Amino acid sequence: MSPRRTTILRTFSPYVSQPLFHRSYTGSAHSRIHAYAPSYLSLLAIVSGMLGYAFARATIASDDKALHIKEISYGSKGELAFAEREIRMAFPKDGDVSTNKDELAMYGSSNNSYHPASPHSIIVRVKSTEDVVKIVHIAKKFRIPITAFSGGTSLEGHFAGSPSGDICVDLSGMDKILAIHEADSDIVCQSGAKWEDINETLEQKGIPLFFPLDPGPGATIGGMVSTGCSGTNAVRYGTAKGELFLNLTVVLPSGKVIKTRRRARKSAAGFDITKLFIGAEGTLGIVTEATLRLYPKLPTSVAMAQFSNVSHAVSAVEEILKSSIGPSIQCVELLDDNMIHAINKGGGLDTKLPVRDTLFFKIQGTPESTQATGMVVQSIVKKHGSSQFVFAKDKQQGDDLWNNRKLALFSAQASIPGSRVWTTDVCVPVSKLPTLVQETKRDLAQAGIQSAIVGHVGDGNFHALLMFKSDEELPLVREAVHRMVHRALALDGTCTGEHGVGVGKKEYLVSELGEGTVELMKAIKHTIDPQGLLNPGKLYPDDKGK
Repeated sequence: MSPRRTTILRTFSPYVSQPLFHRSYTGSAHSRIHAYAPSYLSLLAIVSGMLGYAFARATIASDDKALHIKEISYGSKGELAFAEREIRMAFPKDGDVSTNKDELAMYGSSNNSYHPASPHSIIVRVKSTEDVVKIVHIAKKFRIPITAFSGGTSLEGHFAGSPSGDICVDLSGMDKILAIHEADSDIVCQSGAKWEDINETLEQKGIPLFFPLDPGPGATIGGMVSTGCSGTNAVRYGTAKGELFLNLTVVLPSGKVIKTRRRARKSAAGFDITKLFIGAEGTLGIVTEATLRLYPKLPTSVAMAQFSNVSHAVSAVEEILKSSIGPSIQCVELLDDNMIHAINKGGGLDTKLPVRDTLFFKIQGTPESTQATGMVVQSIVKKHGSSQFVFAKDKQQGDDLWNNRKLALFSAQASIPGSRVWTTDVCVPVSKLPTLVQETKRDLAQAGIQSAIVGHVGDGNFHALLMFKSDEELPLVREAVHRMVHRALALDGTCTGEHGVGVGKKEYLVSELGEGTVELMKAIKHTIDPQGLLNPGKLYPDDKGK
């Protein structure tokens, strides 16, 4: 049986000659962390060396001189069968291992993604870090790729299977909250925990704290870490790449376990290993636990302002956020006129809104302070040409107003019966957002694509919802997305503000980050995962000519 082969970039590195770790995974969680301290320090030293080495190579040499191609082989069908046998022996409980064809296809694709996808070969449902370690050791032995799966809500093909055959590690059952430290405003949980469940648990326990990252419904902590997510609260609390994850427990491709740092609120001990895994999309390690920073849960009020165009709306937001009331704005969302039309038509809400570009605000604070903030917001939006301003008089009216934002995706799809929606995101400096939105809307209209735009206008991030009905329309939609990304890059923006790269956006990384930065990313990947086992085909751009 001939092994299946794939191509990976390997650096001329003097640093990888011995195994990184020599300790076995036994003992209590506390003793394991201390047992891995030498290994952790070794990882720090090696990655630090690689950073300096790869950067130097990238700045003084061209691609073909700094790197050379090494063919590495993944396991054959026979080796995959041996791996499955060992997995079933390690996980004998009924339901823990699946090779059901429908499940393999379902776990490897999404109805909301239109990127190339392959079914997995084996699904293993894990309950602990120890379970993940077992799988990694088996995968290493037979050279079988591993793809982590939890919420299945990502949109860029992050959890698609490997064409060579792979093991899907289903972490959705690792959904426990392990510890709540109310006095320290943090919480420790497994990576399969959903952000909504965490906040619901805190509320049920009467703890006046919450975790502010709020991506799509059903998203889990592991996926949120891996994609570097954010959400509507980012304008006030920041993104996953801020300080919201205090530490992570990660199973490395070697099968060893590290904890990226202690639970202290801040640390100046070494560089930030936690952030190495945030946005790495499961290609450097499998996150099994995380410590999350919590914030006080403040009362909120909702307001709405409508404008004749996006430029006026964005200029109003810029002034509001730079003013003394800026810290009181928890969310500020833009829905364009097409989105308001879709909500009126397909959202199922009783109150119809005038079809104009619209801002929705969440203002946090006491009832008295939110009233005062609302008056300032009203005066600013009026100065920038707002045609209508509504400040919710109570919680019910606030919930009704905010439902327009929550129902955006559903409304867009329901407004055109039988349609499908390609959802994508880009992000630019806030001052460039009007240009991006207006040029994108003009382009989509000229292409004959029905669309709607929803934006986290406070940080320059917007989502375009492109509706279509048939596979014949897909190339047209795909090309429109391509133009949108390049338009954002030309405005000094990014190909993705929060969805991540996956399969769908990896072709843009060299244009966005530069060859030297991408080369450095690949050097780090090879140092930590020399066999290329973790989530192959995602994040890193394909080699030239491949």
